[in-house]
Amino acid sequence: MDCGFPTVNEDKESIKSIFKSVKTIAVIGLSPNPSKDSHKVAAYLQNVGYKIVPIYPKGEEILGEKVYKSLELVPDKIDMIDIFRKPAAVLPIVETAIKRGDIKVVWMQKGIVNNEAAELARKSGLKVVQNMCTMIEHKNLFL
Repeated sequence: MDCGFPTVNEDKESIKSIFKSVKTIAVIGLSPNPSKDSHKVAAYLQNVGYKIVPIYPKGEEILGEKVYKSLELVPDKIDMIDIFRKPAAVLPIVETAIKRGDIKVVWMQKGIVNNEAAELARKSGLKVVQNMCTMIEHKNLFL
């Protein structure tokens, strides 16, 4: 498994169009702890108008939204997944995203790179961003 530096990432214009086109973001690994990065980023995305779907193994609600234990269990349409998991956990998440058929963007947070998963997602027609923070990129492009 190649978990090194990203081989290819979306460019700034593509990232801008991602933010303009997505409405619902499943945050995979969204911690209920407000001091954790995943919680801060999800709260920011929610505050700027995105619908957040928390994916976390425990709990009933995070940031006022129903928690789902896995991506497979979410009944609603998802436009993008924002992954806060170790690189080794990314491939099965991407495989699930592809099977769902509604997800158009795979975003791996800062420090997360899995080129094998990224290549699979791209070959399946999904846009892929690796090793970037959705909050930082959104702020840089829109604030």
